Amino acid sequence: MWSGEVGIFRDGLSRTRQSFFGRIGQLLSGPDVIDDDTWDDLEALLIQADLGVPTTQAILTETRSRARKDNIKKATELRKLLKTVLKDSLRLPPAMNISGRELSIILIVGVNGSGKTTTIGKLAHRLRNVNQRKVMLAAGDTFRAAAIDQLQKWGERVNVPVVANKPGSDPAAVVYDATAAAKARGFDVLIVDTAGRLHTNFNLMGELAKIRQVSGKIVPDAPHETLLVLDGTTGQNALQQAQKFREMVEITGVIVTKLDSTAKGGMIFAINHDLGLPIHYVGLGEKMDDLVLFQPEYFVESLFDDEAEK
Repeated sequence: MWSGEVGIFRDGLSRTRQSFFGRIGQLLSGPDVIDDDTWDDLEALLIQADLGVPTTQAILTETRSRARKDNIKKATELRKLLKTVLKDSLRLPPAMNISGRELSIILIVGVNGSGKTTTIGKLAHRLRNVNQRKVMLAAGDTFRAAAIDQLQKWGERVNVPVVANKPGSDPAAVVYDATAAAKARGFDVLIVDTAGRLHTNFNLMGELAKIRQVSGKIVPDAPHETLLVLDGTTGQNALQQAQKFREMVEITGVIVTKLDSTAKGGMIFAINHDLGLPIHYVGLGEKMDDLVLFQPEYFVESLFDDEAEK
């Protein structure tokens, strides 16, 4: 029986484990000797699992190199080696830059439907209960009345105050008020929701720059983290979104949501390899505690079934 965060990873990645990575596990089981067909099949499966072509090629180049060096001939040996290479390709995220000052500000960005507001609620819950921080939320998405309402409901649910204004009001003014309130009331962390903008919308991107500017007027160097929320079910599209966001905003890290709803969890490797951004958290289920710190070891082990047999 798996428990704690290891269990959350195992449960949340069951779809990915049972599909493409399950087929990789089958390909690399038994006493068969590795041949060119093995490598071709492995390449096809990794691409289908949404690692993308550049990441797949990097993983296979490293795996082939180590297999030659270690004189690996059998499929079962290659399976162990592949897991090691996959783990080595992922970086453990650094601690977020939200300590060592009076008030730290986290800006959350992403397109509509990525799970942004839900992620903010779960992150507030985690920072409050696991990290013992005093957290406030700012409803900077003033374009949709539903977004303000949703954030206020999350605030009530996780017992965290929310600063909001009426729909259509100036988002930068909301953020300014929230920053001033958080500082005056001795809060440790302010998490700012922003409109679920498409990366193609330059007006919204300009507004995001304004939000960054006003928060920096009250708190030096704010925002201290700008986290991009990506929908794990969108695979390579999420990668394209991230690349576009980076061209316009200084993204410091990523949160990947809805990994429990996809069979293509391999996009995590692509985000890590192609973007070089730290993945701070992953969403692995509906429950409040299913937003967890990204752990490369747990992630890779949970993609393969052999861990369940131990």
